[in-house]
Amino acid sequence: MIRKFLNRVLRKSKPASPGASHHVIPRAKHGIKPEQVNACALKTVTVLKEAGHAAFIVGGAVRDMVLGRQPKDFDVATDATPEQVRALFRRSRIIGRRFRLVHVMCGQDTIEVSTFRGSAADFADEGEDEAESNADSAVNENGRILRDNVFGSQEQDAKRRDFTTNALYYDPVRQEVWDYLGGFDDLKAGELRIIGDPDQRYREDPVRMLRAARFAAKLNFRIDPATRAPIARLADLLEGVPKARLFDELQKLLLSGHALRGVHQLRAEGLHHGLLPLLDVILEQPVGERFISLALKNTDDRIGQGKPVTPAFLLAALLWHEVLAAFHKFEGEGLKPIPALNEAMNEVLDAQAEQLAIPRRFDATMKEIWGLQSRFAQRAGARPFRLLSHPRFRAGYDFLLLRCESGEVDAELGQWWTEFQFADEEAREKMLLVETAPKKRRRRRKTSSALAEGEA
Repeated sequence: MIRKFLNRVLRKSKPASPGASHHVIPRAKHGIKPEQVNACALKTVTVLKEAGHAAFIVGGAVRDMVLGRQPKDFDVATDATPEQVRALFRRSRIIGRRFRLVHVMCGQDTIEVSTFRGSAADFADEGEDEAESNADSAVNENGRILRDNVFGSQEQDAKRRDFTTNALYYDPVRQEVWDYLGGFDDLKAGELRIIGDPDQRYREDPVRMLRAARFAAKLNFRIDPATRAPIARLADLLEGVPKARLFDELQKLLLSGHALRGVHQLRAEGLHHGLLPLLDVILEQPVGERFISLALKNTDDRIGQGKPVTPAFLLAALLWHEVLAAFHKFEGEGLKPIPALNEAMNEVLDAQAEQLAIPRRFDATMKEIWGLQSRFAQRAGARPFRLLSHPRFRAGYDFLLLRCESGEVDAELGQWWTEFQFADEEAREKMLLVETAPKKRRRRRKTSSALAEGEA
């Protein structure tokens, strides 16, 4: 049935006219398998083609399929306007103000459909009236694009994309990859190359510098020398990017499954300043570097195994040593351990809110993870049982194990909690007796190193 449907589409649709630099790559060369294509993306393309429009799967999905990976998301680009796309799909909606897109929904899947885009410069030769009717663009004093709403041709759309490897178009009906800018060869060579003049493209959108680091880490690609050259010099342009957008990009890097490589790539490109304060200093300290590296590797492993990952946990790990430093500062000013910890947590989170706009919804989870660390040293009486019932126990326990593995606290503490949580009631009582017996003969004291030892 599917074969008959595709044959009908092929008979009714004609391939879009290739541009001057258009290059068609057949299935025998690109190697994309039909089963790699999301069913909703295939349906979206075929319906658009049946209606007489050009339609392709684009961007990261094509890149990943060529590399033999299974994409998480599928986007479609077409010459149809948002209104024309909306009219073809019952379950769809137009979104966006800066540039309108259409979300097409099939069951649990959502496909983002965009109209081919150009730029104001693309219409410069068409006369003032034509250019004015097509262009809606603006840039700031540094060259960053603030507004750019222009429909264009497929070739213009390709040239507007960030990297050549993200500018491939796949027709799942004809099973062809269209390549305007040599992206396919760059994929095979393992090279990341920006489209156009690097200096200009980074000024248009400084986030492209972060994306270069993220893609290089995710794909394990080398960055083309010309693409890399301006990054360190233009890194300060990131200060003008909306903080929420910076956080969104950082979150993509941290949850890419290649966070450890990604953070080191940020440092290699000089892009870490301002994203996570003092990250470069932390990574140069033996305990701090080991702790963060373990946290990033743990996240990468979980993602690789298909396990859920909480962004708040990873952010708590990345900011932990800043919290510790602030804690010792406030304790040195005379505050008791618990008030000192509360002040430290608030100071670190307030500073991050100004620089990275970490959503406040993460704050409570991060504070709970940090606050639980002192309670793990309290292994007497009913306290361990109460801690086991805490809703954040598992996250706090995982965090404790990272601290143990990094050498920040004694590994015996983590081992005790590993045994205690899985022991039966009788064994737990025996563990408590062993733990509490010697302590009855000496008065407990709190020291300035209480939090670091987990005893605040």
